[in-house]
Amino acid sequence: MSAELAGIAAHGAELAVHGAEWTTKELFTYPNEFVYWTIQIVMYPYITGLVAGAFVLSSLYHVFGQEDLKDIAKFALVFSFALLIVAPMPLLFHLQQPQRNFEVMLTPHFTSAIAAFGMVYSFYMAIVAAEIWFVYRKYFVEQSVALKEAKGFYNKLLGKTYKILTLGANDISEGALHTDHKIVKYLAALGIPVACFLHGYAGFIFGSVKANALWTTPLMPVIFIMSAIVSGIALCMLTDIIMMEWRKFRIKHSKKEFHMTADEVKGEEVEVTKKTSKFLLGAMVAAIVLELLDLIFRGYTATKSWDILRTVIYEMDFTKIFIMQYGIGNALPFIMLLLPGLTVRRAAVASALVLFGVFMMRWNVVIGGQAFSNSFAGFMHYHMPIIPHNAETFKEGLLGAMFMGGLPFVLFWLFNKIVPSVKYTLREK
Repeated sequence: MSAELAGIAAHGAELAVHGAEWTTKELFTYPNEFVYWTIQIVMYPYITGLVAGAFVLSSLYHVFGQEDLKDIAKFALVFSFALLIVAPMPLLFHLQQPQRNFEVMLTPHFTSAIAAFGMVYSFYMAIVAAEIWFVYRKYFVEQSVALKEAKGFYNKLLGKTYKILTLGANDISEGALHTDHKIVKYLAALGIPVACFLHGYAGFIFGSVKANALWTTPLMPVIFIMSAIVSGIALCMLTDIIMMEWRKFRIKHSKKEFHMTADEVKGEEVEVTKKTSKFLLGAMVAAIVLELLDLIFRGYTATKSWDILRTVIYEMDFTKIFIMQYGIGNALPFIMLLLPGLTVRRAAVASALVLFGVFMMRWNVVIGGQAFSNSFAGFMHYHMPIIPHNAETFKEGLLGAMFMGGLPFVLFWLFNKIVPSVKYTLREK
């Protein structure tokens, strides 16, 4: 009887360990080893990558003068800000003591990677917020004047909001707007390396973990940066296509008259899609080459940990890496975008597959890196909680990941009520 009680107590103590509920073990593993970094740590580099990629896409117009990307660039800039707000939230969900997160901001220093991230994150957010303000300052001033005598609680509240957003800078003369444009260009140019550093930090976190054979590689930050650009461009392209289709639907089925016809929207949609897909293809080539180079280098050097890494890569996670990530998420969309006569529908499917491929890359790095024991003789498997039965399984499960994935779209919808990154392309007559 005492032996049974001891066994029950030991089992209860194991379940109290973070990670025990979703970890199964195979062969010889150390007793204190579990899959600690779960789906939220997959979502963290995934969302930060979308931030960096969306900002780089917006900079193609603001810095490099790609005039035909003007509309999608403004949309990508605001979308990047919405993603940026959500970026650190998966970490807060994952932390056992999230109330201590503010200490990262209060104790800035570069001896800790996460503390350095806090400073870079704050600096980057200031850059994006300032760029948005300069891009839409004229609109803020015009709206504050137009709603000055407005009636109704909502319109009055909106008018006061725009007045606050002007920050007292009401000069919209040609010279002032020219100065705004120059400042936007400088901010966008400054934001590109900061955005890359922001996401490169996520790769640095993994690449600097010497205790993990799969993560330790100097290429990890560069791989993360390139895949971030790929995912950000793909997300903006897919979202822009969906919004364009919605505009065409509104024009065809609404009784109101708009300044654009459905055919004009379709023409704009095709041109933007074709132009954006070229940049997406270029980024995909760089990302795929770097990932394959890293894989080949590991096999060629064949360090003492290569035997278990080979088992994980070529046997246990073969389907996730070579079929789901490289096959469905890289090769298939690359061929779809490369074939002549690119259509909007094909580009939308390819973009969705690219987003899936980048997500699987993050999954294979985070989860796959914890798949083997430090004994090099055992394996651990992560079973993501689908139906939560407590707060822990909600945060570290499917519903927690879906919440994080949907939150940027909700924020973007709210921002677009004030900043017309989408509505400006479909005005009523």
